[in-house]
Amino acid sequence: MQFLYASSAATYGASSVFKEERQYEGPLNVYGYSKFLFDQIVRKRLPDASSQVVGFRYFNVYGPRENHKGRMASVAYHHFNQFRSDGKVKLFEGSHGYAPGGQQRDFVFVGDVAKVNLWFLDHPEKSGIFNLGSGRAQSFNDVAVASVNGARALKGEDELSLEAMVSQGVVEYVAFPEALKGKYQAFTQADLTKLRAAGYTGEFATVEEGVRQYVEWLSKNA
Repeated sequence: MQFLYASSAATYGASSVFKEERQYEGPLNVYGYSKFLFDQIVRKRLPDASSQVVGFRYFNVYGPRENHKGRMASVAYHHFNQFRSDGKVKLFEGSHGYAPGGQQRDFVFVGDVAKVNLWFLDHPEKSGIFNLGSGRAQSFNDVAVASVNGARALKGEDELSLEAMVSQGVVEYVAFPEALKGKYQAFTQADLTKLRAAGYTGEFATVEEGVRQYVEWLSKNA
């Protein structure tokens, strides 16, 4: 029997290093801690496992068929809906030393996530805990720009720069929530060394590529 399960980049907490090693792990919330605890159980049992066990530390996944997640759906999903209903998208003001909307995450397209899962299913001899992100950090501003320009392109409108979106009120910055202070990852970037060493060679979409595909899908299926 093959067992592939969902861990999370939340296990790293405020770390600036995102390697699948205990010294870099320090979750900031209960969700991350629950994933962290399960990973520790897996680590103890892996040496004696008789079948495949793979944990994927998902970074910020976005893409089709996440509308059931409600407020927990991706930033790209919320941006699409905000822009469609209000003509603008909202981002947090600057925090953690970052400019407004400048906080960075590793955003990974769900199509790429599916490819990695299928690759491991085809390689049952591979076990372990692996990061599953794009391997690059991009800002929330990047997601906003890709979301808005994706929607504009569908209407035959020209692309706008971030500066133009801000000046026209298309991108709006809101106060950083008190409830997230001390519990927020302002930067994540998957280290893919272990995934590559396992043999996976597929490329990962940039925010610009993935969000554009997603906006097109949402426009047809929303």
